[in-house]
Amino acid sequence: MSPQPVRQTFTHDAVSLSYLTWGAGDPVLLLHGLADHGLVWQGLAQELGTQFCCVAPDLRGHGNSSKPGNPKAYGSMEFVQDLDALAHHFEWSRVRVIAHSWAAKLALLWAKQRPDLMEWLILVDPFFVNRLSGLFRPTFPILYRTLPFLKVMGPFQTYGEAEALAQSLKQYRGWSALQQQVFQTAMEEKPDGGWGSKFAIAARNGVFEDILQLAGLTEPLSTPTLLLLPEKGLNRLDWQIKPYKTNLPNLEIQTIPGNHWPHLVAPEPFNQVVLKVLEGA
Repeated sequence: MSPQPVRQTFTHDAVSLSYLTWGAGDPVLLLHGLADHGLVWQGLAQELGTQFCCVAPDLRGHGNSSKPGNPKAYGSMEFVQDLDALAHHFEWSRVRVIAHSWAAKLALLWAKQRPDLMEWLILVDPFFVNRLSGLFRPTFPILYRTLPFLKVMGPFQTYGEAEALAQSLKQYRGWSALQQQVFQTAMEEKPDGGWGSKFAIAARNGVFEDILQLAGLTEPLSTPTLLLLPEKGLNRLDWQIKPYKTNLPNLEIQTIPGNHWPHLVAPEPFNQVVLKVLEGA
């Protein structure tokens, strides 16, 4: 029987991190992308949970975790400090990390800081990993309205309005039971009676500002790393892959089905690829 998640909370430096755990065994840390939350890993964690202990936090500003009001609280290194504190809480000496999209930047920075801790990295279609020019700042309001993972922030007058939009987006293509559960968990009723995402506006603004300030991969990193590139993902050109080939000497690259959210739109092949890798790691 597939293990069901247990939700718990860990607090450090006045930041409460809500996290889900599945199964028992060697630890696997699952890091969601921007504007998502830990439950996006439900399908994978149920597959892995018969052999591994999977931990999926809601990163600060996301899901049920703390949401500081100052955008400066959402720099990459603040997230890395949260992850390091979580590892200390669990008393991990070694951990395998699976990171999706923007969270790949956090995983890479953490691996640079703690090479002793990082046993293996699996990066799923990384996005916003390296620093963008400040010339992109004027485009942020456009990105806030057009990026699929930010469209569901709202506001919406009703939950039904929000769900109708979600069903048209790439990350929810197919509208499976898993996708419905992930979307429902991401949303909340606001004090004015409307609906919107649990993802905090301050977190959005802080992360986008950080993208202009700090690069995640600029020097060699020896951690064994698997780069999973969906067939319809965001990394399809040589120049996009070059920083990983240049700076990760222990790199493997594998193409998988799906779009930028393979764990949601093509979960079965995604889960099997990850399971095979972890069993052989």
